[in-house]
Amino acid sequence: MAEIAVIVVNYNAGELALAAVESVLAHAHPGHDVHVHLVDNASPDGDGAMLSEAAEARSWGARVTLHLERVNHGFGRGNNLVLETLAKRAAPPDYVFLLNPDAQLEGETIATLADFLATHPKAAVAGARIRQPDSPEPVTAAFRFPSALSTLSAAINFGPVARALARHQVALPPDIPTRRVDWVAGAAVLARFDVWRELGFFDPEYFLYFEEVDLMLRTARAGWECWHVAEAQVVHVEGASTEVKSLVPERTRRPAYWYHSWQHYFRKNHGRGYALASAAAWTGGAAINHALVRARGGRAMAPKRFFGDFWAAGCRPLLGLPPGRI
Repeated sequence: MAEIAVIVVNYNAGELALAAVESVLAHAHPGHDVHVHLVDNASPDGDGAMLSEAAEARSWGARVTLHLERVNHGFGRGNNLVLETLAKRAAPPDYVFLLNPDAQLEGETIATLADFLATHPKAAVAGARIRQPDSPEPVTAAFRFPSALSTLSAAINFGPVARALARHQVALPPDIPTRRVDWVAGAAVLARFDVWRELGFFDPEYFLYFEEVDLMLRTARAGWECWHVAEAQVVHVEGASTEVKSLVPERTRRPAYWYHSWQHYFRKNHGRGYALASAAAWTGGAAINHALVRARGGRAMAPKRFFGDFWAAGCRPLLGLPPGRI
């Protein structure tokens, strides 16, 4: 029987986090021993106390370990708190399953993913299909690794360019069948514990965003495969904690840590020169998009206050300058 540690990292989504935990406890996970770790990242709205009361009222007992933090560690470091504790055990778990607090299992998702890895010895990571609560249709949950060309294409957001660079697009079609991919959404992903332990778990430099892409890139470079498993499914209310959502058309302002994570990912994994080229691709593409939409009376694709924010939090660090305030 394989042992699986489920980690849910919560920040200001307490009620949803409770539903996420309950969705795990409600299933049998045949052939697997599942234990849940619920981390509250110092939610300012009193989630920690509420979760403690719920744990007692719902008689979770030994099935759930509650970690109440005094600072907000972000996603990767929040998971690392549990991962590093598990690594110190004499017998760590076989697998770790990361579940967003705003996601819930449908069916025996964890067992499906674990059974898949058990029968695919070269695979270290398996991600579930994702749908939103108001629709049975899947949303994008599998991706290619980002590049300078994918950055340029997304920034320009123009049909002919997108078609010419189709094989560089990051997002894969939502309805793809089970297949090998570069990386999968961190909302519901199972991994071999020993593989991620050898890689050092999440890079603590990331506060939020790109940390799972980075870890899955390191997994791939170590010779392991990542798979999207369409037979496993979760329901996901994207962005409940952060309000940064990929599937909505409204332009919102991105936080400084988003741009920091972007530049760190490209510089760490591809070098400073490539990161600067990618930054130029984004700013140049955004300028082209701005000109195109103005000519057509449309709306720009770039986030609000993009040029100033990206210069301050993304480009300045790449040039060896301290980041500016946004």
